[in-house]
Amino acid sequence: MAHIDPDSPVPKYFQLREILLDLIDSDELSIGAAIPSERELCQRFGLSRMTVRQAVDHLVSEGRLHRVPGKGTFVARPKIELALQLTSFTDDMRARGMIPGSRDLDRRIVRASAHLAKELGIQPGEEVHFIERLRTADGEPLSIERAHIPVKLAPDLADYDLSEKSLYELLESRYGLVMDAGELTIDGGLADPSDADLLKLPRGGAVLLLQRRSFSGGVCAELGVSTYRADRYQLRTLLEMPARRG
Repeated sequence: MAHIDPDSPVPKYFQLREILLDLIDSDELSIGAAIPSERELCQRFGLSRMTVRQAVDHLVSEGRLHRVPGKGTFVARPKIELALQLTSFTDDMRARGMIPGSRDLDRRIVRASAHLAKELGIQPGEEVHFIERLRTADGEPLSIERAHIPVKLAPDLADYDLSEKSLYELLESRYGLVMDAGELTIDGGLADPSDADLLKLPRGGAVLLLQRRSFSGGVCAELGVSTYRADRYQLRTLLEMPARRG
């Protein structure tokens, strides 16, 4: 059985964190399983309650564990890595072996404000499709997507059902709009009450706020503003050392 090394320079709480992660990664503690109580962990590893709580708090903040008041602490589902590439939600979930879903929240044509026109590269007052959808994977709500697409690029887009179809697939097959470049901005925030209810988050729950401009042949074909559950997503990217100047 793993143990805590009292002579190690590594803090005891961090050693316990690593032990618990090993149990999770080896499936000795499977998804949804309760971890031993603080008292049990104290007795098993000869630690103070404060040290045990610090290790568990770290794993909760990292999304590896979650607490249920009055019941205990449980192994959380793995987070989904947010795709930092130009792909649709539908394709992304299918690639992960999950079943994508969609529910229309709003579909209408609006006149572009000065800000929206600038983002889309069109004139203020031009018609824009506004499509708001709740996106799910295996039936679980993960994000709310709000897409803005110039009507002149997809005139009859409002006539098509998107409940079981990728928006990007439709734009490509029906209108010849192949998304080949994009810009992505990511911010952290708190869900407003209506978004929190749709995403099954507590009021004020943490979310990731994404704004994406997608281009087809150099033309901005979509401005997407999306709200993702921060408890179900994480970011991962490759880091490279910049080239040194001689």
